[in-house]
Amino acid sequence: MKIGLIAFTAAGDGLAEKLQARLGAAGLKASRYRCRAGLLHDWTRRHFASDDALVFIGATGIAVRAVAPYLKSKSSDPAVVVIDEQGSFVIALLAGHLGGANRLAEQIAAMLGAVPVITTATECNRVFAIDRWAGENNIRILNPERIKSVSTRLLAGEKIYLQSMFPIEGALPNGLIAGSNQYDVLITVKRGGREEALRLIPPLLTVGVGCRKGVSKEAIQRAFENLLEKGDCHREAVCRFCSIDLKAQEAGLIAFCEERGLPFQTFSAEQLGAVSGRFTSSAFVREITGVDNVCERSAALGSGGELLVKRIIGDGVAMALAIAPYTLHFREGQGMIPDG
Repeated sequence: MKIGLIAFTAAGDGLAEKLQARLGAAGLKASRYRCRAGLLHDWTRRHFASDDALVFIGATGIAVRAVAPYLKSKSSDPAVVVIDEQGSFVIALLAGHLGGANRLAEQIAAMLGAVPVITTATECNRVFAIDRWAGENNIRILNPERIKSVSTRLLAGEKIYLQSMFPIEGALPNGLIAGSNQYDVLITVKRGGREEALRLIPPLLTVGVGCRKGVSKEAIQRAFENLLEKGDCHREAVCRFCSIDLKAQEAGLIAFCEERGLPFQTFSAEQLGAVSGRFTSSAFVREITGVDNVCERSAALGSGGELLVKRIIGDGVAMALAIAPYTLHFREGQGMIPDG
């Protein structure tokens, strides 16, 4: 998590310095800025676009006015937290669940010996928050507008039915029931399903790719769309691209991945050749690369799982799709504010 700290007074800056050190010790990257006159909105604009969380040390009103012009949606806005300059209270102001502001406020409060101030209804009523749980488990929400309906019903004491393409470990939280064709929540990487359901997408898919030298970014895009269509999968479920190390500097492929924020990982021919499984073999590919198949083997190796879509070739690009093994975990306390 990338965090921007901003303070307005000497006391606030001293607290920011202490907090920066403690966040760093916890493995969180935090930058610190002592705000000068007239520069608040410039700092906010830059950090709102680039950081995972903004922490204002000062009055809540300052933070509200600063972030207001940049608000877009609960699914994309960064977490915003406010701390008084004495370090007594830590307020989760914006993006409490999906952005992780509630979790961050709790974490910072523990570091400072402060009181976390959490105002979301599910936390206040000790009710399971499915969007918070999704964030804690790195699960993406395809249609966040459906969150309100699910949370409102849980708050009212109603039952919510969950359908999952993955096995479930641990007892379901109060209010959730597995099964039923009339499910309210669907956890899958596949397209389709009930339109009324809240759809949660674990990022489990790895794309393996082989391509001719100098292939365009546009050709990669077309092949990718075709691959998802063949697999009937959501693009939000894709977490990485993989290939052979001969393609480590392939400009079109690198540009495609960078634009979408997808990691690009490469393997040697020896690593790919050692992958067990049944793959489409090509003498031509072996002659060029030293291994009989690049896309299927790199997808399988990168995911650690099995192929969903075998090699598809077109426009100088070969792609395959693999899914990592996955089990849903519902552990006690996840999706809820901790006691104490």
